[in-house]
Amino acid sequence: MPNTYTQIHIQCVMAVKYRQSLIQPEWKDQLQKYITSIVQNHGHKMLAINTMPDHLHLFFGFRPNQSLSDLMRIVKSESSQWINDKQFTPAVFRWQEGYGAFSYSRSHVKTVTEYVLNQEEHHRKKTFLEEYRQFLEHFEIEYDERYIFKLPE
Repeated sequence: MPNTYTQIHIQCVMAVKYRQSLIQPEWKDQLQKYITSIVQNHGHKMLAINTMPDHLHLFFGFRPNQSLSDLMRIVKSESSQWINDKQFTPAVFRWQEGYGAFSYSRSHVKTVTEYVLNQEEHHRKKTFLEEYRQFLEHFEIEYDERYIFKLPE
C-alpha cells in the first residue's frame, strides 16, 4: 500500500489446547524459528518470541497488509501441522482456540521484548493463568472466565 506508514507493536499469547505441557526444550528453538519465518514471510517483523511448555508469546511489528486474526490463524495452523509432521508429540498437537493480543507503544518495545525473552524466570513466580488474567485486567479487556482456557471435556 503506497503512502501507508504504520508503527504497530503487538504481543500475542496463545495456549496449547487444554494447557497441556507439550512444547519440549529439545524442539522449542526449532518451533520458534519456524513461527518467526511464518510471521516474517507475511511481512511482519518479529521482535521477540518465546515458548513455555504450555503457551507461546509473540511480539512483533505488525503491518496492516492482513488482519491480525488471519495471521494468528495461519501461525497456529501451519505450526500445528509442522509439529505434527515432525511427530514431536505422541498425540496430535493443537493450539487452543483464540488468543490474546495486546498493543504497545514504541516506548514499551524494549520492556516487552525483555519480558517475552525472560518467560522462564517470570513463570517461577506466576502461573500462566495468573499471567493471562493479569494481561486481560491490565488492558481492561472484559472476558468470560468459562472461555479463558478450555479444559478437557
